[in-house]
Amino acid sequence: MINTQVATREMFLADLVNQCGKLEVANSESSTYGLQDLRDAATEYVLAASFPTVRDEEWRFTDLSPVLQVPFHVPQSNQSNVKLTDIIMPVKNRDDLPLRLVFVNGFYAPDLSTGNLPDFYVGNLSNVPEKYRSRITDVLSKHKQQTEVFTALNTAGLVDAAVVFVPANMSIDLPIHLLFLTAPGASGTMCQPHCLIIAEAGSNITVVEDYATIGNVPAFTNAVTDVVVGENATVNHVRLQREGLDVVHIGKSAIEQARNSRYTCHAISLGGKISRHNLEVFQRGEGTETTLNGLTVAFGEQLADTHSLIDFNHPHGTSRQLHKCIVGNKARAVFNGKVFVRKAAQLTDAGQLSRNLLLSPRARVDTKPQLEIVADNVKCSHGATVSQLEDDELFYLQSRGLDLERSRYLLIDAFAAEMLNQLPIVGVAKMLSTCMAIQE
Repeated sequence: MINTQVATREMFLADLVNQCGKLEVANSESSTYGLQDLRDAATEYVLAASFPTVRDEEWRFTDLSPVLQVPFHVPQSNQSNVKLTDIIMPVKNRDDLPLRLVFVNGFYAPDLSTGNLPDFYVGNLSNVPEKYRSRITDVLSKHKQQTEVFTALNTAGLVDAAVVFVPANMSIDLPIHLLFLTAPGASGTMCQPHCLIIAEAGSNITVVEDYATIGNVPAFTNAVTDVVVGENATVNHVRLQREGLDVVHIGKSAIEQARNSRYTCHAISLGGKISRHNLEVFQRGEGTETTLNGLTVAFGEQLADTHSLIDFNHPHGTSRQLHKCIVGNKARAVFNGKVFVRKAAQLTDAGQLSRNLLLSPRARVDTKPQLEIVADNVKCSHGATVSQLEDDELFYLQSRGLDLERSRYLLIDAFAAEMLNQLPIVGVAKMLSTCMAIQE
């Protein structure tokens, strides 16, 4: 039986890699960015790697065996008739969010995308201006050395990507919306979005990275996002995962911060039958500032997993991380947050807190804030709390004329408000509040 399971995992990866190999790379892109070499190296890694199981320490709370039961297919082109009217947008007023880049099943949809300005670039990999291509090639080349099977699988199918490139000393006041849609197919669909966000020295941008599905269909989203924050640059990054409840979502966000840069991530997870977000921040210079805000909402039988890493390797770095989970019914949430302070990272100031709200007796959360410190002159703290709705608070609200359902919602909304109120776009916070009310 064990041998059969191993064979199934190996066959699952081999089948997906084989489908990825049939995706065609344009000759110009293959030569300019070296995509084919990257894909070949990633394919070799995936075929030699193993599919994660609960026996692996990093996956011990996240069982991916249901993924093996669905014969996913990788679309070879964008053939879906998608209308944005089918999707609830984070901001309805186009004046507030005019820069939108849309990918459907992993393929660029220019007819659904809007807006661009000549001073910077928001578009797909194929149309990147010549003056930015060498910088993008440098970022992509980092994927030659693979260390994780799902990131390698994404690279094995890399033929295009969403690209945001902001030149030095430019401040973009308008938020940029990157929308990745999974549309229904004849069978389970697998899409592998790849996103590159590059903010050169002294620049300032806000990006909304948004994952959604149309219809309730089985799907597998395997997403990778690279964010490069230049010296003294500022990036505000909102990541929304609001896919359907028949979707498995695996996401990887890799961030590199140069000297005196500022990076803020608001990672919101609402959807997916099984979801996993690996958020890794590497501080490549002194004086960096990192803020990670996370909110997970899980109901029904959802499983939502967040693994984060902040790697300090230079002095005078700071970080603040707050991750909240709201878990109801039979759902399960996982949080593993690691802060690694190397010997060279003296005078580091890092704080980490995990707060969790369980709404039913069968809801479960596994939380593990983690500090690994080699430096001897630092200020670091971490903590975790798990609580339920207080009976006296419910009684107080009911004594003021509210019914039980409304009282519960107000307390849940108040628990999430600390995260939602920090979002740089008001419309996103309103949409998320509405989504939580629907799930509850």
